[in-house]
Amino acid sequence: MTLPKIPFGLIALMAIPTLTPAAPTDDFFICANVTQDYIVGSKIGAGNGVFQLNDDGSWTHMGYNDNGITAVAFDPRDRNVVYTSANNGLWRTLDGGAHWRICNDWDMTEARHVAVDPNAPDHVYLSLPDGIAVSTNRAQTLVRREKGLPDRGKYTQMVAIDRNHAGRVFAGCEVGIYLTENGAESWRCVLPTKEMVDDIQQSPHDPAHWLAVTQSAGAWSSHDGGLTWSQIAGVPATHALYNVTFDGTNPQRSAIASWGLGVLTSEDSGKTWQDRNAGLPGLHRVWRVGVDPSGRLYASVFKETLFYSDDFGRTWQPDKLEGSLVNYFITLPKAVR
Repeated sequence: MTLPKIPFGLIALMAIPTLTPAAPTDDFFICANVTQDYIVGSKIGAGNGVFQLNDDGSWTHMGYNDNGITAVAFDPRDRNVVYTSANNGLWRTLDGGAHWRICNDWDMTEARHVAVDPNAPDHVYLSLPDGIAVSTNRAQTLVRREKGLPDRGKYTQMVAIDRNHAGRVFAGCEVGIYLTENGAESWRCVLPTKEMVDDIQQSPHDPAHWLAVTQSAGAWSSHDGGLTWSQIAGVPATHALYNVTFDGTNPQRSAIASWGLGVLTSEDSGKTWQDRNAGLPGLHRVWRVGVDPSGRLYASVFKETLFYSDDFGRTWQPDKLEGSLVNYFITLPKAVR
C-alpha cells in the first residue's frame, strides 16, 4: 500500500509543539479602599488595605483592615516582612501578617509612602507631611533624616529608591525633587518646582530613565539617572497629575493619572501622549493608574471603581474589585512557594 505524500511544509507545521503563554514572573499588589463613602464614626467594612492579584483576575485581601493605607513595601529577602504607610504612621509585620506593630512615635503620623532599599533591605524610608524618617534596622527605630531638605516645603509625598544603587533615593517634595546618594545623610535639589511632586518612577527597562509628575508643573523626564530633568512637552500642566507608571512588558509604554485629564498614555517612549478616557465614567477624575505583569492597564476612577484595559486604554471594563479606590500599585518578583 502506497501512503500519500505529506507536503514538507505541513510536516514542519505538525512538528511544532503547542506553546502556552508564559506564566507571569511577578506578583501584583494594590492598596485600596473599598468603602469610598466611609464616614468617620461608622463601621469600617472588611475589605480595605492590601490586595494581591490572583491568576483569575480576582483579588485576595491580605494583612489588616485599614482604609487609610497609602502604600506597601516588602523586604526582598523575606516576603513575610511587610511594611505599610498609613494615617497613623508605619506598620510592620515579620510573620506574613499574623501580627503587626506600629513603629513610629506620635510625631510621625499621616505617612504618605514607604519604601525599602532593595540593595540595603534593613533600610526603610518613610515620607511624611513634614519630612522624611529613615530606619536602618527594619523599622525597629525611626529617625528623621532631613539635612538639605527645605525648611519650608519639605512635605514629602513619596520616596523612590534607585534599584541599582544602595542609599540612592529620590524624594518628591512640595517644592521639588530631592536626591540623596548617601542613605539620607544629606539631600540636594535636582528639580525645583513651585508645587508638589506627586510621583517619581524608575523605568523597569532602563535604570537611567525616570519619570515624575507634579500637582501643577506638568510631567518631567530624566535619562541620566535623575541628575537632570526635562519637562515633557506633550503632557499639559493645567491639571494635577497624580501618578505615573511604566509598562513592564513594553518599554515603549507608560501612563499618567490626572484629576481632570483622566488617563494619558504614551506608546512611543514618551514622545507623544494620547487621551484614553473613552469608556470611563465621570469627569475624568482618575486617582491612580497601574500596569500589572501581563501588561493590563488599570485606572482607579474617583467615586466610581477600578477599571482595566487590555489594549492600553482604548477600551475599558470594570474590575472585579467593585467600589474601590486604589491608592497604590506595586509589582514584585513572584514569591517562592
